[in-house]
Amino acid sequence: MAADPEALNRRAALAAYASETAACSRCRLAEGRTQVVFGVGDPDADLMFVGEAPGFHEDQQGFPFVGQAGKLLDKLLGGIGLTRENVYIANVIKCRPPGNRDPQPDEIEACERHLFRQLELIEPKLVATLGNFATKLLSGKPHGITRVHGRPQETTLGGRPITLYPLYHPAAALYTPAMLRTLEEDFRRIPELIAESMAPPAQVIQFPTVAPQAGMPSAEQLGLF
Repeated sequence: MAADPEALNRRAALAAYASETAACSRCRLAEGRTQVVFGVGDPDADLMFVGEAPGFHEDQQGFPFVGQAGKLLDKLLGGIGLTRENVYIANVIKCRPPGNRDPQPDEIEACERHLFRQLELIEPKLVATLGNFATKLLSGKPHGITRVHGRPQETTLGGRPITLYPLYHPAAALYTPAMLRTLEEDFRRIPELIAESMAPPAQVIQFPTVAPQAGMPSAEQLGLF
C-alpha cells in the first residue's frame, strides 16, 4: 500500500522544524537545559496531548512524559486502546525551567510559537490539555482545570477550528485516588470525541420556495409562522 504523500510531507516538515528548534535560544531557559524536548508520537495523529514543561527526566532523555506521570499517561492510553505511537505528545514550554518552577511570561511568549507551529503541521482533531497551565493558555480563558476538566470546548488555533479537551495533569492524579478516578472517566470519552470531530457536517437541505397561487392563503395567515 502506497504511503500517503500528505502524511509524508507532514512528517518531513515536523522533523525539519524539530531540528531547527533544537538550537533555539529565544529565552533564558536555553542556558540551563540539557536539550530541547520537542515532542513525540505520530505526526499524522488525530489526538494531541499538551502539557506544561519538561521535568528532570524529560530534560535528560529528550522526550515528554517519561517519569511516573508518563507511565500513568501510557496506562490511561492503553485503557482506551491507544499507545504513544497513535498520538502526539508535547509541552507548551520546550526547555526545563530551573527547579521545575513555573514558566515566566516572557518565556511563554518566546516558546509558545513552537507549539502553535506543531499544531499547524500536525492538524489534530482533538487537543487534550493536561493541567491548568496548558488549558488556560490554549483556551484563552482563566478558568481552572477543576472547573473545566472533561468539558470539550471549541476554539481556533493557528486559524483552524479545534476541539479542546481539558484534563487533570497525570502528575496531579498520581497520589490522589479521587482525581485519578475522574481522570480515567474523562479519558474514556476521548474515542467518542475523536469520532465526533471527524464526522462530516450535517447537510442542510434547501427546499425551493414556491410562490402561493392567487387566492391561496399564505403560511402566515395559516398560523404556520
